[in-house]
Amino acid sequence: MHTSESDGHVTEIDKRRREFGDRLRLLRERAELTGHELAERAGWKQPKISKLETGKQTPTDSDVLAWCEATGATESATEQLRDDLRELKVTYDSWRRTQHEGSRARQQESVGLSSSAAVIRAVEVGVVPGLVQVPDYAREVFRLYSALNGTKADVEESVAARMQRQSVLYDTSKRIEILVAEAALRYPICPPEIMAAQLDRLGALVGMATVRFGVLPLDRRVPYMPLHGYTLFDGLALVENVTGEMRIRDEDEVATYHALTDQLWNAAAEGEEARSVLAALRSEL
Repeated sequence: MHTSESDGHVTEIDKRRREFGDRLRLLRERAELTGHELAERAGWKQPKISKLETGKQTPTDSDVLAWCEATGATESATEQLRDDLRELKVTYDSWRRTQHEGSRARQQESVGLSSSAAVIRAVEVGVVPGLVQVPDYAREVFRLYSALNGTKADVEESVAARMQRQSVLYDTSKRIEILVAEAALRYPICPPEIMAAQLDRLGALVGMATVRFGVLPLDRRVPYMPLHGYTLFDGLALVENVTGEMRIRDEDEVATYHALTDQLWNAAAEGEEARSVLAALRSEL
């Protein structure tokens, strides 16, 4: 994913990774080892040393243990590094940072993420993914969020930003996947007429050339049931909860989310089967 220095959050994450890399470099220098010598001791290729020290690669816990052993770090220094690594891997960004700006700022940020990513994979279990929400459904979502968190009720501005983000659905250069659990389509978070329009919108995605759309039926056994929704933007996993979001950039963890998504697609209803699920829900309304 392409990032820019104007994205304050990404810049902060990159800064913290570089700072962690500086601490690793200091351990190596205090041990009077060159990068090549440390690589030999740890059984790595030399470029890995450079990537870890410059923050271009986030180390695993085993990497930190190997680094500390090779440099003779104390037990307390090793444990401190491991604790800090756990905190670094999952960066929590409270949505309350936008309390004065409201949800619009968050949606505008999503526009940037969506436009710069080559691959977008959205999986939702409790709500229709924002990327395919109709305006009235989105209004209900933002209204409920504002009421719960006490943030600025800039609903119309937030809806407009969310609709702007949806232009990526027609970008043939992107790979976009939308997978939603049937349970999310049954939650009555909005009046029936709005939900009917939302189901019609999802039905229009079936067979769409630029989007892969699927439903996880309630009676379908899944390989693993995700406890929350998430969206993958290339090498970023964005996981939303009630009050905030986690942004996960660790390669191994993001790979796990991609692997889970692949497994869920194996259980998904697509094409005419997905259309049938939507039609049944529509008839119930």
